[in-house]
Amino acid sequence: MASQLASLIFLLFSLQCRLQLSQAHVKNIIFRRHVPMKENPGLDPEMKVFFHHDDLVMGNRIPIYFPRKKDPASASPHFLSREESESIPFSTSQLPEILDFFSFPSGSEQAKAMKMTLHHCEAKPITGENKICVTSLESLLDFVRSVFVKFRVLNTDYLDESISSLQNYTVREDPSVIPASELVSCHRLPYPYAVFYCHAQAGDNVVYKALMDGDDGGRVEAAAICHMDTSEWDPNHAGFRVLKTRPGAAPVCHFFPVDSLVFIPK
Repeated sequence: MASQLASLIFLLFSLQCRLQLSQAHVKNIIFRRHVPMKENPGLDPEMKVFFHHDDLVMGNRIPIYFPRKKDPASASPHFLSREESESIPFSTSQLPEILDFFSFPSGSEQAKAMKMTLHHCEAKPITGENKICVTSLESLLDFVRSVFVKFRVLNTDYLDESISSLQNYTVREDPSVIPASELVSCHRLPYPYAVFYCHAQAGDNVVYKALMDGDDGGRVEAAAICHMDTSEWDPNHAGFRVLKTRPGAAPVCHFFPVDSLVFIPK
């Protein structure tokens, strides 16, 4: 357990070193990746993370959006301690108080993104899902440990310093296939401090690690997942709109951004 904790702390520290903004810039973040979707998400380059189940094969070229490390959209604030995070309100009913605390105007892009994050955190889980929004490293570890006794962590990693945000990637070799009847995925949400939406779900999911060669010469070791059963999903989920499918009709697959974490049994 101690080695798992050390590995996770090192991974989170590495992600933070690569992506973190200074405290002076936290209040200037414009959370572009998480503003409401455009009418046609297929035209939004930031939605180019979804793919069909039969796309991830060696030699295939796939257009993928991976945020540049220096893009404001991909820069990320740090975790607060549990004590600090629990001292700050965190609910839609307290949004005016929260905005006042961080000195954000109510109509600002930051305020809109924070409101969406709070709504996302308060939404009811789908059938069979266990979800939580964690605001500290301690609460993240508590949630993962409630699911797994032993676990390993997967994430997307940039193997080159310069990566074009949106480009075609070629699957360099056969992806590693990791059947995952149960997993925990943690996705960073826009907020002035680190908030991760973590959800555990048992089901027919397949996790992949794939080496991807970009047209610009940059390489990414990407983590991806295919959700094989989407019958309980919201019909308005972005994945259905991008892939032009519907709940239960076909798997929905997506790549994980560099600041997302996937926990699977060890």
